[in-house]
Amino acid sequence: MNRDVDLYRTESEKSVEQFVSDFHDVGKKYDFVINNFENMDMKQTFREHGGIVPDEFDLHMVQVCKPTKADASLTANPERAILMPKFVMVFTKDDETHIRYLSYSINEILELVPDDPKFPESVSQTFEKIRSMIDEAK
Repeated sequence: MNRDVDLYRTESEKSVEQFVSDFHDVGKKYDFVINNFENMDMKQTFREHGGIVPDEFDLHMVQVCKPTKADASLTANPERAILMPKFVMVFTKDDETHIRYLSYSINEILELVPDDPKFPESVSQTFEKIRSMIDEAK
């Protein structure tokens, strides 16, 4: 993995909640959905399961999916599923909203899902689209 290429790092002047709401709206424009809208707030999730986190802990793990693309992709090859869950991490650090998104290069995709020549380009386009949606929402 090339951290400088695969890890998208940016900040927003919006609160975590506002960014997530705006990201949700931007995603809808492009037929993306947030699969875990009700349980992306990790403070709430941890506490519901007995975890102990301080009140100021603010991390949202946003699972992004495009069902109208994923359906055909996974039907064609279920091995692709390893790269299908796409998460955008949004958190507060030093009173700022930080956004992180991990994607993979075409070579890394080929290593993880070999013998599937059409998949790397397709999933790379999705990675790029999610990055642009982050920029649009922030």
